[in-house]
Amino acid sequence: MHGAGNDFILVDDRRARFPVTDRKWISQVCSLHDGIGAEGLILLQPSAKASFFMRFFNPDGSAADMCGNGLRCAARLAYDLKISPKEMTIETQVGLLKATVIKKGVRVGMPVPSGIRLHFPVSVAGEAWAEPCAALAKKGQSITCSFINTGVPHVVVATDNLENVDLPRMGPLLRRHKDFAPQGTNVDYMRITGGHSLCIRTYERGVEDETLACGTGITACAVIAALTKKVTPPVRVTCRHGDTLEVDFKTSGNNVKNITLSGPAEYVFEGEITYAGSWE
Repeated sequence: MHGAGNDFILVDDRRARFPVTDRKWISQVCSLHDGIGAEGLILLQPSAKASFFMRFFNPDGSAADMCGNGLRCAARLAYDLKISPKEMTIETQVGLLKATVIKKGVRVGMPVPSGIRLHFPVSVAGEAWAEPCAALAKKGQSITCSFINTGVPHVVVATDNLENVDLPRMGPLLRRHKDFAPQGTNVDYMRITGGHSLCIRTYERGVEDETLACGTGITACAVIAALTKKVTPPVRVTCRHGDTLEVDFKTSGNNVKNITLSGPAEYVFEGEITYAGSWE
């Protein structure tokens, strides 16, 4: 399935038999060239607290706590498999989240953000990759960033020239910058396009590349833009895939609550794959 071009392998694992410890195999399955190809693998597992538990793996085989686009796809699949009604509760690593299948996709509740820091400089002085960037040189070789954890960490950079951002170069270096060690961060560049709208590009940790959409990144940019008085919710966010998703929430100072993310959750194909390893 895909959510705005962010594509996932989803598995009905209500019997909890999926080989979750075989991270190498998960990475191989997610490989574009010799596997199915995906930007994440999602398991729908049993839950004593909710309709199901969503377990998420990055395409490198590492586990992640949260994925907004993946959450929408999981909710859509659960509804279609009659695991849950249209309005459901999903257990995740970041807690219980609500989801509703709507006419034009799925609306999901997002976790309360944490770790918010607005407008702080990230030094790139002495970094060879900064020298060709005239804009950085004018700012004393630092990038003004904001940070927020919307289930996973995101650093957000505002720009007026989104298309010309060298994300394949800037993304991995901010993602691994010492200021965000040891876990690293996802990287989002955003451009404000109106009082309720913006567009973004995202470099995803674990994918280690630019992706066509990122639900937690879309949410991160919408919230940061609102907290810095650039937009007012609800915020329409256009991702690299071209889809526009809606993020709604309430703010009080730097406190943010009742965040929802609405957007598409579409099927690509269904199939079977054989696991060659030994089941645990």
